[in-house]
Formats: sequence, C-alpha cells, structure tokens
Amino acid sequence: MPKPDVPKSSPTGARPGGPLSPRRRGATDSKTRAALIDATAQLMLDEGHAAVTARRVAAKVGVNPGLVHYYFQNMDDLFLAVFRQGAEANLRRQKRALSSPHPLRSLWKINSDPRGVKLLMQFIVLAQDRKTIRLEIAAYAEKFREVEKQAISRVQKERGSDLGSVSPAAVSVLIDGLARIIAMERVLGVATGHAELIEIVDGYLRRFDPLETKEDP
Repeated sequence: MPKPDVPKSSPTGARPGGPLSPRRRGATDSKTRAALIDATAQLMLDEGHAAVTARRVAAKVGVNPGLVHYYFQNMDDLFLAVFRQGAEANLRRQKRALSSPHPLRSLWKINSDPRGVKLLMQFIVLAQDRKTIRLEIAAYAEKFREVEKQAISRVQKERGSDLGSVSPAAVSVLIDGLARIIAMERVLGVATGHAELIEIVDGYLRRFDPLETKEDP
C-alpha cells in the first residue's frame, strides 16, 4: 500500500492546514479538494470572505457540503489552504521575475496584479480576528521580503546602481507597497495621481533596470 504524501511545511513551520488540522482526512492531491480551494478563492473575489460557507463552496463545485468538512476540519482550515496555494504560486512568480532581464520591473508587475491584491485584502480582513491566518500572512510576507531584499542587493552590485541612503529592504517595501496601493485603488475605481506616480517609479527603476532590451512578456 503506497504511503500518503507528506505535504511541505509552510513558512510558519506548520503543514498545510496548519495547527488547526493535526490530521487531514482527505488526500491532499484530491481533485475535489483542489476544486473546493479554487471555488473558495473565487467566492472571496466575487462576493467577499463573508460569503464563504461550506454550503456555498460545495454548491459551486457540485458536491455534498459534507465533503468540505471531509477535506477541511473547519472554515479557517479551508481559508488557510486558499491562502497558501496563492502564496506558493506567488513565490514561483517571484522567482521567475527575479531571474528575468528586468527583475525589479517584473516585481512591480506581479505586485500590481489586481486579482492578487483583491484576494489579499480579503485575507487581511480575515486576519483581524484569526490569529492563525495573521501569522501565516506575516510569515509569507517576511519570506517574500527577504528574497526581494537579497535580489535588489544583487542587482545593485551587478549594475553598479547607487541606492544612496535607501536600503534594499526599503526598496522592496516601496515596490510592493506602491504597486499594491495602485492596484487597490484601481479596484475601487480611483486613478488620480497614478500616472504621475508610475512615472516617478519608472524613473527610479531605470537606475536598476535600464530598458536596453524588449520589455518582459
């Protein structure tokens, strides 16, 4: 009999499902489980986290609501699975961005993704009274920040760019924060000042990522 897969640890040191799920009852590679995670993410995007119930998620997938609790012991367990799936996908995107000809511009692009920012906003609201989710967001954020900080430092050295008094960590915060603010405001329909800010950011990025080749796809 084949042994069950052992999932990788999250940045908090817990298995996917976190401390809320010391023993998972459904296979982690189940297509049904994956569909439930995708349906939850879509519900959060379309209607907000408050719309997510076992019944609504199951109906979206076309299964019995009991299956939600077969794969996830409670709704926080399901929310964590959604967050981790998105965070791991973003880590892979970050890795590709940092190995591209224009790493910092590529970082700006992935942090400007409206869908990702909209979903993150939902998790930030959830984290206000859910400590496990709050810790998971913080752990992944620190992991992203550390990778970006090292990449910015490397790019600076390779290209002889002068950061002045701004540290690589601060540059990471600026890229992530400004890109997400613009994305959040666009979701709300706000655009005032965006063009001017993007022009300032573009001028700054030219110190690191001169457009000597075609823009990354």
